[in-house]
Amino acid sequence: MDPDRVLEGLDPEQLEAARALRGPVCILAGAGTGKTRAITHRIAHAVASGVAAEQQILAVTFTTRAAGEMRGRLRALGAPRVQARTFHAAALRQLSYFWPQVVGGPAPTLIDSKLQVVGRAARDCGVDTDRTTLRDLASEIEWCKVTQVRPADYERAAAKAGRTAPMAPVEVARVFEGYEEIRRERNLLDFESMLELTAAMLAERPEIAERVRDQYRYFVVDEFQDVNPLQKLLLDAWLGDRDDLCVVGDPGQTVYSFAGATPAYLTRFAAAYPHATVVRLVRDYRSTPQVVRVANEVLKRGRPAPGGTDQPLELLAQRPDGPDPSYTEYDDEPAEASAVARRIAALIDAGTPAREIAVLFRTNSQSAAYEQALSDAGIAFTVRGATRFFDRQEIRQAVHTLRGARQGGGGDPLAGSVRPLLASLGLTPEAPEGRQARERWESLSALAQLADDVAVQRHRGGCAAPGPDGAPPRPAAGPLPETCACGRPYTATLDDFVEELEARVATEHAPEMEGVTLASLHAAKGLEWDAVFLVGLTEGTLPIVYAETDEQVEEERRLFYVGATRAREYLAMSWALARSPGGRKGRRPSRFLDGLRPASPSLASGRRDRARPGRTVRCRICGNTLTDAAERKVARCADCPADYDEALLERLKEWRRNTAQRLGVPAYVVFTDATLQAVAELEPSDVSGLSRISGVGAVKLERYGEAVLALCAGEEPPAPEEEGERDGG
Repeated sequence: MDPDRVLEGLDPEQLEAARALRGPVCILAGAGTGKTRAITHRIAHAVASGVAAEQQILAVTFTTRAAGEMRGRLRALGAPRVQARTFHAAALRQLSYFWPQVVGGPAPTLIDSKLQVVGRAARDCGVDTDRTTLRDLASEIEWCKVTQVRPADYERAAAKAGRTAPMAPVEVARVFEGYEEIRRERNLLDFESMLELTAAMLAERPEIAERVRDQYRYFVVDEFQDVNPLQKLLLDAWLGDRDDLCVVGDPGQTVYSFAGATPAYLTRFAAAYPHATVVRLVRDYRSTPQVVRVANEVLKRGRPAPGGTDQPLELLAQRPDGPDPSYTEYDDEPAEASAVARRIAALIDAGTPAREIAVLFRTNSQSAAYEQALSDAGIAFTVRGATRFFDRQEIRQAVHTLRGARQGGGGDPLAGSVRPLLASLGLTPEAPEGRQARERWESLSALAQLADDVAVQRHRGGCAAPGPDGAPPRPAAGPLPETCACGRPYTATLDDFVEELEARVATEHAPEMEGVTLASLHAAKGLEWDAVFLVGLTEGTLPIVYAETDEQVEEERRLFYVGATRAREYLAMSWALARSPGGRKGRRPSRFLDGLRPASPSLASGRRDRARPGRTVRCRICGNTLTDAAERKVARCADCPADYDEALLERLKEWRRNTAQRLGVPAYVVFTDATLQAVAELEPSDVSGLSRISGVGAVKLERYGEAVLALCAGEEPPAPEEEGERDGG
């Protein structure tokens, strides 16, 4: 491999990063600036120059998807044996290998979810929980473990960090201690313990540490702003006293502080390594100048990330001009969802592939309205974070079929060979009617699209007509032709695709699905689309109502920045003044839109000013005026004692659980916990009283009002309708 050839096509800053072959190196990379391109070319250049052997390089990132993409790029650059893994995958590999030598006996069982064990620990401690509380407890235990807080220290540490515990801190500490006892007794291993044990093994067994450090001598860590103290502990154990470390990240995309991540390791890297090379990537190749302008303005108006001393990276757009971002206010949420669906349909009709469109929101509970609106408009969609792709029956069948075909013709050209094989399983040229048939077709179509992507990826290194990101040009959709636009045929084979597919099955690295993507802002991180709709941009949603401190609000600002920078060309931002049709239009647009959007019509007309006196809500216990949205919902200060009927609340939750199961929807789609608590506290006796409770809009009043009022009156709710009933939306 020619070292100079590897550096072709890099911009000046990327070139500087790729040429900094010896650590320590810190690459501060803004959104869309080609950081993955820079670090993969740096790794390939190190291999081609003889600075590091492929097998001695460990590239670490945070998701299997990112690790898979990195491996694909490294293969195309001639460095296929470089290890690109997540922290957890690398730790599990090492721990499993050395377990017989270090511990002996049966290896522990890795658990994907803490909920069952946390639930058992809570019961043993006599702590009453529902599923929501269990999830909050599991998250709190995870925060403790990644920040190295022990049960005995939880109360003090939580108070110092300003955390809002899901129950009394002393109870959290008891459940945490019980969880750890059960885990050890049953020989269970969670993801945090996996990292902790691997770091401890390297610290306590010098001979093992020497073997690991001899194996891995050259480190690259992506998304370094998301590293938590436990991951940093493991990284330091891998490094020992060496400094051949390259870190890459963007403080402006720090959005996991609530889970223990800290950008301080990135922002203070130069202080920790005074001789470090620091490179800033600011040329944005992803987004139009109009989108970049929004992103820059959002960060300029905020405070630096924790531990940061520099101003935020200011992106320089490299793409041609595009349409101006839009800012749209709607009367209510259903109107917003329906309008977004219509605009998406227009984009698709104009030629934008559905897979290149995303609707992004702050909380998963916002998804239901857009699922309904897109379904009503006949637009295919996928919800990011739903059923695992490789667990679907049609995909298991397809993988089996492709493995069988490999035995008879693995050397056949990949282009044009996969779609005929998948046709027998239901892949037709056009999508079929019916939701289940459509979902099956979309899964198979995604697999066929992945085959084309693999062919393009393998062709990347020798393409004489690369696109702006260094990749060969390809059709926006449909089968890949046998010959690239550069005139050379795609040379990838069926063997290559099955090899890639098996690696993805092992790491659960699913391909992108055809259809509009619905995702939370957290789930959208690391992804990009041609068109992005940021929806529900109101105070109390973004920033979320629970963001009380300046640091928490700034993290919400960075979430907004992440959402805006997912868009390549088309960025639409919207909000609704009321939750339901006919509801009081008392919401305010997000403060993050201030200075970006035109003046709101509702603000310009003074409608809110006239309504303000009627919106005063006082605590029904102490009489103080309430300003916090969560307190206003229940008409009570958070510090005032709750006076709700616990038995009524349990009856409401049981009714909600049965209703959700009957409709096949999550419980929160019917009513949230906060709304049920408000009902239990206020005990409305008529429709008028129930309708005044936040979260009970016109639609839910019609669907569930009679049942809820019956429960409040101590009566049995009426039997549900059998026909024509729909979910809670």
